[in-house]
Amino acid sequence: MALIDFIRDRAPELRAVFEDLHRHPEIGFQERRTAGIVEGLLRQWGLDEVHTAIGETGVVGILHGKGQGNRRIGLRADMDALPIEEITGLDYASQTPGTMHACGHDGHTTMLLGAAQYLAATRDFDGTAVFIFQPAEEGLGGARKMIAEGLFQRFPVDEVYGMHNQPMSQLGRARIRTGAMMAGASFFDITIRGRGSHAAQPHRSRDALVIGADLIGQLQTIVARNVDPVKSCVLSCTQFHTGSAYNIVPETATITGTVRYFDKDVMDLVAARMQELCDGLALGHGITIDLDIRNVFDVLVNAPEQTDAYVAAAADVLGADNIDTDCPQFMGSEDFADMSAAVPGAYINVMHGGQGALHNPAFTLDPEVLPIGSSIYARIVERRMPLNREAA
Repeated sequence: MALIDFIRDRAPELRAVFEDLHRHPEIGFQERRTAGIVEGLLRQWGLDEVHTAIGETGVVGILHGKGQGNRRIGLRADMDALPIEEITGLDYASQTPGTMHACGHDGHTTMLLGAAQYLAATRDFDGTAVFIFQPAEEGLGGARKMIAEGLFQRFPVDEVYGMHNQPMSQLGRARIRTGAMMAGASFFDITIRGRGSHAAQPHRSRDALVIGADLIGQLQTIVARNVDPVKSCVLSCTQFHTGSAYNIVPETATITGTVRYFDKDVMDLVAARMQELCDGLALGHGITIDLDIRNVFDVLVNAPEQTDAYVAAAADVLGADNIDTDCPQFMGSEDFADMSAAVPGAYINVMHGGQGALHNPAFTLDPEVLPIGSSIYARIVERRMPLNREAA
């Protein structure tokens, strides 16, 4: 493994930052402490510009290289945590009840900070590096909010790169693919309004609990009985809320969940069938059922040129044999998709041996992956904007 020496030497510093962020996780659009740490370090390291409060809590750092080139490369990391109670037992476990970094965004932030520190110290590139620290990736639309507030108008880039960790894997490997890599996703909320009654007189009710349970079962048949089996799609009901007492038949119920897809026509089909099932049950029971379904993530598509550039940068650090360039598509979603839809971009997964799946209360990120991510981020900048040393 060929880590950048500067970054390897500062690995303990990176780990200290990571552990601090892990102890103090913050939910999307609440990352004020995290943003303050990012801002402070970027200023300390002498970046040319540091901008805050973009997309509420986002931070953008601007760094000019030694050369006078006009190319601009964007590097993005997410900062938000999840509403999960941590059970890892780490000595730097979350100190915020009910909140933890169960997806490793604290690691992603640290990786990008490591790259920024190195590049600020060396500036061995010809152009401008734009460091994007994004809030609210976990389904809250942080990327879209930053873009809507003029991210790429205020800080234009020619291309943008993102990164994610993958636990329970082999440290020192990475994976990526050209084209569609991660699924798009729509979130849905269903509200059932029936008629409540005493539990001893259920015949007087229109039982929202029973109707909701029936609807959940029917929803889970949509993919199996409507979507072409060779096309990927996942519909998951993830919440069912109803009832308030032992002796009350509930009047209302809510169901929430997600649909993951790679083909928009598939998403349209699923949405139509969901509406038909809701309408049919509402008619059959003489009640109302409201469906709200909305796109939250687009399909993440890696541009060919930027994918090749990422492979080359990762190979510099990990060796070409350790880069899987034809990894399977992943049904998870990432709002980096909005950034790579706005400008050409690519997204890579870096592997590590941490335990627990993503979004699991036992998830851990192996700190050994931090200098790997930082080195790959830095090599992207140096490779895509090489310095003409004679001119410098």
